[in-house]
Amino acid sequence: MNYDPIKRSLGTVFNRSIFLRKLFYALLDILLLRTWHIKKAIYQWKKTIKKESVSVIDAGSGFGQYSYNLAAQNPTWNILGIDVKEEQIADCNQFAAKTGLQDRLSFIEGDITKYIAPTPVDMILSVDVMEHILEDEQVFKNFYASLNENGFLLISTPSNLGGSDVHDDSDESFIGEHVRDGYSVEDITTKLTNAGFSKIQASYSYGTFGSISWVLSMKLPISLLNITKLFFVILPFYYLAVYWICLILNVIDVIFEQKTGTGLIVKAYK
Repeated sequence: MNYDPIKRSLGTVFNRSIFLRKLFYALLDILLLRTWHIKKAIYQWKKTIKKESVSVIDAGSGFGQYSYNLAAQNPTWNILGIDVKEEQIADCNQFAAKTGLQDRLSFIEGDITKYIAPTPVDMILSVDVMEHILEDEQVFKNFYASLNENGFLLISTPSNLGGSDVHDDSDESFIGEHVRDGYSVEDITTKLTNAGFSKIQASYSYGTFGSISWVLSMKLPISLLNITKLFFVILPFYYLAVYWICLILNVIDVIFEQKTGTGLIVKAYK
């Protein structure tokens, strides 16, 4: 299943005003379990840093929701979003200007298999990007070269234990744009170590409860939207029905350590 056409359709709907764009970001924050894990990891990292002015690269910024949230919630942080899609870069820069954050939030078109920051940064965020990139080891080397000493890398990506909804050899990835179904803890740890990173910690997300939430909040709606765009009309009512269920399932996934899961949250330091 191809996810990009659905994302473009959603972007068209929610780009009609600043209010709708912010509402879209808020809905993504609530529904996407990986966002909960990312926010938790960033909150923990913030408590360890001793500087106020922080520079961040959002590698594969997409809709720009993570970049925007970091800039909006941290007035002394400077955020640079990088993505290969030219139309999304222009759109995100326009939104940053409309929200008055353009001095600290900007987006550039770039290929992270080639991009190295001209000035090293304090943190690199990569959310659901590495499963789309074949040359992952080169990207990890570029990340390492782009970080300050003791810089922090935070990655969210599918695991090999059912990530991309692949559970055995007969399954195909739920997202057609993926070049790999997921990483094992050993695989991504080895590749990051080879790139130079130290203090690598990979933990599972989307355990039993989180996976149910993903089916309800993402897989089922996207599957229906691929069948007919008329489901856009029903979508708000659908989410009103499943919201509280997904909320409870997400809380359980974030609070308790998952011994296994279809997602990985990876932290590494230079």
